[in-house]
Amino acid sequence: MNINYCQQFGTSLRLDTLEVKVGNIGIGGKNPIRIQTMTTTNTLDTEATVAQAIRCIEAGAELIRVTAPSKKEAENLLQIKKLLRQKGYQTPLIADIHYTPNAAEIAAQIVEKVRINPGNYIDKKKFETITYSNNEYELEVEKISQRFLPLVKICKREGTAMRIGTNHGSLSDRILSRYGDTPIGMVESAMEFLRIALSEQYQQIILSMKASNPLIMVQAYRVLVQKMKEEFGFCFPLHLGVTEAGDGEDGRIKSAIGIGTLLEDGIGDTIRVSLTEDPEFEIPVCKDIVSRYENRKNTMPAIEKILYNPYEYKRNKTLAIDNMGAKNLPIVVADFSRHKKISFKELGHVGYNYNSTDDKWNIKDNACDYVLLDEVHAFDFPQSLKCIVPVATFTNQAANVFPLFSLQQWKEKKMSAASMNFVEWNIDEASGEDVFPLFANEKSVVFIVTTKQNSPYLAFRAWAIKKQIAHNELPFIWKLESIENATIDKQLIHFATELGALFLDGFGDGLCLYANHPIQNMQATGRTYLEITHINDFLNQTAFSILQATRTRMSKTEYISCPSCGRTQFDLQTTTTKIRNATKHLKGLKIGVMGCIVNGPGEMADADFGYVGSGVGKIHLYKEKEIVKKNIDASVAVEELIQLIKDNGRWND
Repeated sequence: MNINYCQQFGTSLRLDTLEVKVGNIGIGGKNPIRIQTMTTTNTLDTEATVAQAIRCIEAGAELIRVTAPSKKEAENLLQIKKLLRQKGYQTPLIADIHYTPNAAEIAAQIVEKVRINPGNYIDKKKFETITYSNNEYELEVEKISQRFLPLVKICKREGTAMRIGTNHGSLSDRILSRYGDTPIGMVESAMEFLRIALSEQYQQIILSMKASNPLIMVQAYRVLVQKMKEEFGFCFPLHLGVTEAGDGEDGRIKSAIGIGTLLEDGIGDTIRVSLTEDPEFEIPVCKDIVSRYENRKNTMPAIEKILYNPYEYKRNKTLAIDNMGAKNLPIVVADFSRHKKISFKELGHVGYNYNSTDDKWNIKDNACDYVLLDEVHAFDFPQSLKCIVPVATFTNQAANVFPLFSLQQWKEKKMSAASMNFVEWNIDEASGEDVFPLFANEKSVVFIVTTKQNSPYLAFRAWAIKKQIAHNELPFIWKLESIENATIDKQLIHFATELGALFLDGFGDGLCLYANHPIQNMQATGRTYLEITHINDFLNQTAFSILQATRTRMSKTEYISCPSCGRTQFDLQTTTTKIRNATKHLKGLKIGVMGCIVNGPGEMADADFGYVGSGVGKIHLYKEKEIVKKNIDASVAVEELIQLIKDNGRWND
């Protein structure tokens, strides 16, 4: 299988990219990973935009993006830049352009970088399927060239950098008609513009492949790197981000999975975490992600052979044992092995609430499937909850209880359960080649895989690749410890990157998060944290959120909400919170909340329902990509959205 999408597969060695100068900032080459964000103020409000930009700069942003939806806003970038410079800030500015080449050409003569979206810069986007002959297709590309070249020439003359930023869901009808709404379509959309720029010997270009679904995002970047290497023999710098990631824990986890998966393979030169929060709150998350790679040493050996396709998702084939493996949903294991006594209250932290009045268990959608215990406990567990105990305390008498062996104990075993046995495999002690033969004929073993290496993802993935090569199809669970002395954000990023990346690659039948030390519940203004009543509450919610973000197990409503910008004409954060509060019980439903038509039906490409700003105080409602209610007053639009969900049979109480 071709694994030419990174510098050296299996290590975190940085991908070798060209250096692009954005004002006084170098991106790519030997430069550190740069952090950026985007203002949410009205671009015509110079004072507000500059004030917000300064807050972001002082939080650590190295580049600031500002929307320029028309010539007016593009022209006002000059006043914004002048005021920033007068106040002593030299941070480069980026103009964000959609639909309006004229605005891009103005902005390119003012700011240090211009971002264009090839899906809506020139091409049409009406969700129409059009059949093109090869000649007709080339004529359309020629039209793009004629309209795009003036911007290229201005950028080349002025020394202005450019980002060609493709977004999944905002691909043009022309690209969709030929390639579909796919990572390959995203890449080809950007490559067309890149070839035109290179025809003018203009190389000050950065590329991005954003999506709200981390899986599509990761695949698109991998395909892009492969295509650049094949066609040009070198790579342009890459800007990473999960677009419309949402807010709170979900936004952070989704962003960490998408961005972190790529950074683990050394891909990425600048990042933005797109949260539906004030932009200065994106910066600490960016810092936490980037800090993981600042001093990392490449301790993992390179891998030359893999059997899976990193450009297309396919779940790794495993046997079905009980409710694990094969086509079963990934399971969640809660670790209570350090608790000497387990009570009804303790199980409440992992989704099982006992009602003593009617002697019944109320089970939540995010209730764990198994618990790790130090021994069999006396009281009756819920029937749907299974227990894993050390083999030394295991007896065959208790229902739904299964033994846990170490590798050595399995080698020396004198007894085992007939239906299912768990074997904990510390890959730091035994990597695999000489161990897999021990399980060649087993049909009842589930591995619990652990490591304490510097990059658990790379270590786990290397083990999974060896397992595939050994043709071992036993199911396996990833078990990972929290990091010491870290905030919630850092813990979320740690778990999401290391384990979420594995599920994007198709590896894993479950996960178990555990902690040997306290987790800091540090709060900041404007930031909504998980309510941590217990460490297992946090770990359990995080586990389910990782599976939700990787779309491998849906246990709650998913919100695809944009971070807002100067185009937004309603209070996006308040509205998103209102929609969340009203719909958060609708398990598996995907709802898009978009500030404007630019980030409308395309950006929320796979949402079931959408809430999109259409003008000042006006909202369009969508069912999938179809507008079903136009220009509703924002004061009643949330209620209308709820009614739309009900009318389509997707509501429950």
